Amino acid sequence: MIEMVCIVCPKGCRLSVDPDMNVDGTSCEHGVHYAREEVLNPTRTLTSTVSITGAAHRRCPVKTKLPIPRSLMFDAMGLLDDVELVAPVEEGTVVVEDVCGTGISFVTTRSL
Repeated sequence: MIEMVCIVCPKGCRLSVDPDMNVDGTSCEHGVHYAREEVLNPTRTLTSTVSITGAAHRRCPVKTKLPIPRSLMFDAMGLLDDVELVAPVEEGTVVVEDVCGTGISFVTTRSL
């Protein structure tokens, strides 16, 4: 039995998932979907910063455009180590394409 707290809405239902993927403790269908996905294929949107020159700030915030598998988080962070942008950059600019073979890109989240 896997125990977790649903983060889809502010209710924070305490969920239990058994080996047959039956979910208990939900107050809506969103919790059932969340619990099953979290057990079978946990994903997260990864946020970070990269170096930028010629801007008012030294770091530019970036994120994955879509969630990526949680197991790839450390590898994905490593891809940002040597990235250095040159201002100006617009919000939504692709910084790294195809993060760890997922087809998902890192994009800027701020114009600098």
